[in-house]
Amino acid sequence: MRWRNALALAACLGLLPLLATRADEKRKAAPEPKAAKAAKVEVPYRLTDTKHLMVRTKINGKGPFNLIVDTGAPAVFITKKVAEKAKAKEGDKGWVNFDTFELEGGLKVENARGRIEDLVQLDGMNGMGLAGVELHGVIGYNVLAKYRIDYDLTSDKLVFEAIAFDPPPLIPLGGKGGEGIQSMGPMVKMLTALLGIKPNFETTPRGFTGIEYDEKDGKVFIKAVLAGSPAEKAGLKVGDHITSIKTDSIDSGKDLTKALAKAGVGTKWRFYVTRGGKEEEVVVELGKGL
Repeated sequence: MRWRNALALAACLGLLPLLATRADEKRKAAPEPKAAKAAKVEVPYRLTDTKHLMVRTKINGKGPFNLIVDTGAPAVFITKKVAEKAKAKEGDKGWVNFDTFELEGGLKVENARGRIEDLVQLDGMNGMGLAGVELHGVIGYNVLAKYRIDYDLTSDKLVFEAIAFDPPPLIPLGGKGGEGIQSMGPMVKMLTALLGIKPNFETTPRGFTGIEYDEKDGKVFIKAVLAGSPAEKAGLKVGDHITSIKTDSIDSGKDLTKALAKAGVGTKWRFYVTRGGKEEEVVVELGKGL
């Protein structure tokens, strides 16, 4: 009963509005929880001879596969051979749900799905070897729309940032993929054979080191070394000042990128680094990345 009497006395003295105001002030003073910032992932890409953006992808733990980043494609498409290697089985209405879908650089796409189809565009480019590398599919809207993507063609990486958006389900129009244009696939293969065109995919893919670098005062330093990477196994460390690689002098991040672009998987490169005031030689055998 005491609290009732206290409230009655406060009401008589006109203190209830004051009490409410103080309570409001406390609520206003309490800091609002900050929304967690979405992590940004740097995904290495290659500009093919046909000027397509190509990224390496693992599907269901298999790969890597070469997929084109295609903002004009409605969905992810993979070839039948890729589906067989990745053990991806076509399900309801031609769609396949991937157990895992990972882009090089560590971007893991949740609940990714796509379609299994030998696109005539890829058949044509692969048949004539136009892209300079064998293409295994495309990444389209139903995955790309989940991210804010920074495209900087002066860099060697695309920056993906997850956003709170779930693309609506796609509705196929008139059957699977457009049977008319897809029927041209076998014709393209036959023409390339008659013309004696043979694709050359012997290009050695760029090797993987497992380092991230930064430029300070015109010098290139290692800012991160990925666990289990060739760089870590060889002994490269955070803070190392890279002075040269093999015979290439390194004065900027672009110099480093160009030097590593020449190195294929399995090749051994000599990194000359300054550490603790002393120059050291570290031999790194480049890996496959994914």
